[in-house]
Amino acid sequence: MWGHELTASNPIVLVHGSNGGGWVWKRVAPVLRAAGHDVYTPTLSGLADRRHLLASGIDLTTHVDDVANLLVYEDLSDVTLVGHSYAGMVISGVAATAPERLKRVVYLDAYVPDPGQSATDLWPEERRAYAERADPSGEGVARPPPLALFGLTDPGLVEWIEARMSPHPVATYAQPVPRGDARSAALERVFISCTANPATTPDVFGPFAEKARSSGWAVYEVAAGHLVMFTAPEELAQVLSEVAARG
Repeated sequence: MWGHELTASNPIVLVHGSNGGGWVWKRVAPVLRAAGHDVYTPTLSGLADRRHLLASGIDLTTHVDDVANLLVYEDLSDVTLVGHSYAGMVISGVAATAPERLKRVVYLDAYVPDPGQSATDLWPEERRAYAERADPSGEGVARPPPLALFGLTDPGLVEWIEARMSPHPVATYAQPVPRGDARSAALERVFISCTANPATTPDVFGPFAEKARSSGWAVYEVAAGHLVMFTAPEELAQVLSEVAARG
């Protein structure tokens, strides 16, 4: 009885990328809720409001479990699971381990790994500098990148974001995603490409949009930079709502 009474309506789970937290969706989630979606914005272990867990040996499995456990404890099914940037790794892991809870997985300018690949396997050569910068002191964390890299120049917005970004556990980048089964392979997959990144920003995610197209996925484009949830939240929410409403 309880499960039927409390079942979420057209649920969307939004998973943030590196150095973020559930807070990154602050401008997007209200728009989706106003459109009739039940929206969940978990924070991955070791980050933001869960940064006190950073010294707990966190890896990709931890983050996959964070989201998979949310699906169970919130009694969610037919979920549209969205992962931004690094979280493409996380949602791929959730799709492999908990496909029965999902309706589709949505890669928002995100990594699209094959089974057995890690995030570092997918890094382009120009991103190797990030790997060197990520953990210079051996602390096991990646520091937030400069926001100017993503074309954010508004001083107030930059200050607000920088105050909330946190170090990211680098072990999550090295662990490969698990291999799923036939149910995982049958899930609908969608890619949302951010097409207005500055020319000086390495095109890390463009190749994954092309990979999605060649795989026959639906590919949507948003004329905004990689941090679209801050710069074009209503446009992003409109696309997400349209995707979640797909049959």
